[in-house]
Amino acid sequence: MPTIDDYLTKVTPSQKAEFERIRAIVRQLVPDAEEVISYGMPAFKYNKQYVIWFGAFKNHMSIFPTPHPIEEMKGKLDKFAVAKGTLQFTEQDPIPESTLKEIITTRLKSISKPQPK
Repeated sequence: MPTIDDYLTKVTPSQKAEFERIRAIVRQLVPDAEEVISYGMPAFKYNKQYVIWFGAFKNHMSIFPTPHPIEEMKGKLDKFAVAKGTLQFTEQDPIPESTLKEIITTRLKSISKPQPK
């Protein structure tokens, strides 16, 4: 079964450094998160739900924190390309640590809410 470390061997050194930074922030905020590969991308699961995915592409990198955090923070993400559940960024213009922490915290709040049956 592939791991996040396996995935990181296939990206550029600068992408790897950025993803390791993101990984460290996720680990800091969600130390009990499980590292998995889902849809061919690194992801973190907590309480059986996905917190965030990340992936490298030809001209950008992306995080996928689900639609809720993107909607909640829409005004704060104007400098990035966003779509439903996706935020794109580049090596030259990475996601600031404070913004990334807020995205993850927002996602964690939605995970901790009781799920409808």
